[in-house]
Parts: sequence; C-alpha cells; structure tokens
Amino acid sequence: MRDGILYSIGELARRTGLTVKTIRFYSDRGIVTPADRTAAGYRRYGPDAVTRLAFVRTLRELGLGLDMIRRVMDRELTLGQVAAEHAATLDLQIGVLRLRRAVLTAAARREPTFEEMELMHELAGLSPSEKQKVVDDFLDAVFEGPRPGPALAAAQRSMTPELPDLPTEEQAAAWVELAELSLDADFRASLRRMTRSSTTDASDGVTAPPRPDAVAITRDVVRPAVTSGINPESPQADPVVATLVARCAATHGHPVPAEPRRRLLQRLEAANDPRRDRYLHLLALINGWPPPEPLAPAVDWAVTALRARAA
Repeated sequence: MRDGILYSIGELARRTGLTVKTIRFYSDRGIVTPADRTAAGYRRYGPDAVTRLAFVRTLRELGLGLDMIRRVMDRELTLGQVAAEHAATLDLQIGVLRLRRAVLTAAARREPTFEEMELMHELAGLSPSEKQKVVDDFLDAVFEGPRPGPALAAAQRSMTPELPDLPTEEQAAAWVELAELSLDADFRASLRRMTRSSTTDASDGVTAPPRPDAVAITRDVVRPAVTSGINPESPQADPVVATLVARCAATHGHPVPAEPRRRLLQRLEAANDPRRDRYLHLLALINGWPPPEPLAPAVDWAVTALRARAA
C-alpha cells in the first residue's frame, strides 16, 4: 500500500470487514478520524485507519466498551491497565455465572418448590459481605455468641466455609446447598447440642474447654467393627463397646462411671445427625480440603450397640 492513499468509508469497510454504519459510528465517537474530506464533504481515511479499526474490532470482541477503547487509542490508558481491569471484571462475572448455573443444576436435580427455588436464587446472588453474614449468623447460633473462647474459636474456624473468588462449578453448587443447610433452624439446634455436649461435663454441667469429641473417639474405636461387619447387638461387639466406653470416660477426666453407657449414649444420640456429615462434606468441597470420612456409620453402629445393652 502506498503512502498518501486515502480510502472512502466504503473502501474502508471492505478492507476491515466492518459495516459502513459501524465505521461512521466509530468516527463520530472519535475512535477513528478521517484524514480528509472531499469537496462534497465525504470522509476520506488514511492507511492507519485500517490498523486502528482492526485493533478496535479485537478489543470489542474481547468485550471492552467504546469509552475505554477510545482512552486506549488516545493513550490515556495503557493496554495492560485496560486488560487487567477488564479481566478482573470478567472474573466477577464468571463467579456469578457459576453460581447461577449451580442453582439451575440443583433445581434440575431436586425439582424444588417455588419457595425453595427463590431461596436458592437469592443465596446465589448474595454479595461477598452478604455471604459472610450468612456464615457468621450460622456459626454464632451454633457456638452461642460472637466471641467464643480460644478452643471453641478454633472449632468455629474449622467449620467456616471460604468460597474462592473464582469458584469451580462444584464449589458454587456446594455453597448454595451449604447456605441452605445453615439457614435450617433445626440443623442449627442440632449442631448447638453437639457443641454443648463437647464442652460441658455431663455430671455437673460445668463448661470446660472442648476435649476430644466423643464422635471422633467413636469413629476411631468402632471403624474396624463397622468394616468387619460385626453386628452391634452381637456378643462379638462387647469388647468394642467396652473399649469405647472406657476410652470416652477416661478422655473426659473420669474413671469409668456407674452409668458409662447411658452417658455415652446420650452424647452420641445428640450427635447422630446425618446433616453433620453433609455439612462437612460440602465444607471440604468449598475450602478445597480432602473429603472427610463420614461419621454416621460409626455413630449409628455405636448407638445401636449401646441401646441394645441398655435394654
């Protein structure tokens, strides 16, 4: 192409693939300016207009607005600054889209009522600060107050979901379900009973620092029996039950008490909520932790064994 050649707007359209209307619009906005005009007032554009319009087309296809493009062309902003700002905006939009897709996927799987669908939509659309408030309200209700002691604060942190800025679709879906679960008043009350059980001595009601959870001890002691398929009501289960009761009693600072089975049974019945396993599973997904071992099989086994012996 030789220097000094000027193009009509129609020729420029053919060279760039843009419509005459679009080029005229860009020209009116000052993004590309004519180098000259004919005596009749028709616009004529220099060779640099082809390059500028190709660049504008690329930026438009990347989603940039015309005002920002004009500032880049006028060197008010560097291309790097614009790219970083636009990428950050896209990150937020991607997060929103993933949450919306999570709602639709869950709805397709669950056949929710209108009320449930509305709640799921509201949860997915919460701002970061609103999401945090849902979590804080839930944990405050479970741990009974915004300022627990150091040990309880550690337990509270271990149950806190932290949704990434760019969640995967699986994390987004897990967040919506976990948020729904955390709003369930019955589930909150169930977890609060578990928390009380782990921080209060059953004999005198005195609040103490949390000791190893009876559920965790049950999981460790009972796991081999569950894996081996031992019937919890059979004589084969007797030594497992005896070990479990003795270890829980010793861990809680007492010799084996007069009614160890009844006390342990009360603790495990309070903790025997399958929604706890579901919460911990969703929590691990959101936080990127390894999947936790389900607690329900061991707790169910122990409760059945203790009830049989209590009877």
